[in-house]
Amino acid sequence: MLLSDLISKIEYKSFKGSGEIEITSVSRDSRQATWGSLFVCIRGSAIDGHDFARSAYASGARAFLAEEELDLPDDASVVIVPDTRIGLAEVSAEFYSHPEKELKIVGITGTKGKTTTALTVYGVLNAAGISTGYIGSNGVRFASYSFTTANTTPESCELYKYMRQMVSRGVKCLVMEVSSQAIYMNRIRGIEFDVCAFTNLYLDHVGGVEHPTFEHYRDSKRRLFHEFGAKTVIYNADDAHAEYMMDGVKSELISCSCEKADADMRATNVLVPGKDSALCVSFDIENGKDRAHASVKMPGRFSVYNALLTAAICRSLGISIFKSAKLLPAVSIDGRFEVIDVIPGATFVIDYAHNGASLEAALTALREYKPKRLICLFGSVGGRTFGRRHELGEVASALADLCILTADNPDSEPVENIIDEIAECFNKDTSCPFVKINDRRDAIRYAVKNARAGDIVLLAGKGHENYQLIGGKKLPFSERAIILEAAEELLEV
Repeated sequence: MLLSDLISKIEYKSFKGSGEIEITSVSRDSRQATWGSLFVCIRGSAIDGHDFARSAYASGARAFLAEEELDLPDDASVVIVPDTRIGLAEVSAEFYSHPEKELKIVGITGTKGKTTTALTVYGVLNAAGISTGYIGSNGVRFASYSFTTANTTPESCELYKYMRQMVSRGVKCLVMEVSSQAIYMNRIRGIEFDVCAFTNLYLDHVGGVEHPTFEHYRDSKRRLFHEFGAKTVIYNADDAHAEYMMDGVKSELISCSCEKADADMRATNVLVPGKDSALCVSFDIENGKDRAHASVKMPGRFSVYNALLTAAICRSLGISIFKSAKLLPAVSIDGRFEVIDVIPGATFVIDYAHNGASLEAALTALREYKPKRLICLFGSVGGRTFGRRHELGEVASALADLCILTADNPDSEPVENIIDEIAECFNKDTSCPFVKINDRRDAIRYAVKNARAGDIVLLAGKGHENYQLIGGKKLPFSERAIILEAAEELLEV
């Protein structure tokens, strides 16, 4: 595609150079730029893409999208736009021939439950015969393909690329986790959603390089239901922020509730623990006069909300609640209450709970299964979201019987500093014992060695992640593999 054609429908301030350059890729990373690339200069929280224009030029790029003039040789074509994030989304949609128009797209946002709900919808739709793709915290999945991603919602150039790949392989529907940052950073610009869903809202992602205030975080998420053309909006009516989030929505509204008798879709007769497995919850889905019994292989009331939203989303796409209820028990999700049974009588659970609200929900849910001891192994990320550390410590010290404080993704921050900050919450009015083990691998081995029959051990924070971020490098790390190795060594003794 010629550069002149690619930019013909976008707003720009100025254009210098030739429009006859053939564009074969759109890139925001100078390391990926090559001959034929349109390099888009994105301003990030730590890095400004304008500073890497010369590097992209040296790699062969001769076309640039920027917010300011660039110091480049005369054979470079430079398009100046008001906002390169908007420009990136618009040229990406055009370059990939608008794949968003060929898919039914579901967007799910909220503080908790996005991944579980999105992957459950993905599982149910595919099992029901609707070829469906997924994009979110657990990467990208469609057909037989699977990719990892840096962000919950990828940058727009990657997003449109994945959508085009899905369409070319026969995918009909896309279920996408939509983060608050993706909304205000224009990663989803140009996408019109068929269905949008709201899970819940809690204080999170505020401060540092994320949102400046809770209001900014909240209102960024709210935009999904008002600005992206959703035909149907499905929401958790029991959340305290639901009325504010839905106020003024012009789309069809479908409310989901475990508490409100007048909700469009309800969960009733909730049984925890469920009758079908040790860590399961069962319930009835009611939609008007229709009622279907369902269960999911995840504990806790929040799992009911996720399943209820799933049933409502699938119903809006033509799948009855009876079909969804039949398919729900077969869905399992990596790193979301993933149960590892390796020690006789003890249960190990891997979950992504990484803030105060999600850890509280996880521990409260597991407590309902009446463990002999509830053990919590966790840490917190380094270099950002400092407020989470006390949240996590306060929740764990109040709800667990033993805590193992260890590393999460420390990056370049000393692990002991992070652990000490968490431990301050245990040095107050708590009777919960704890141990400090800096190396997470050693901490997991300690948990396996000391688990007893009747214990539930929650490994919180890493979830689906298959790496640890240490010193700026992603090092291979599998909690499942470490648990299995430690258990095998213990049982051989």
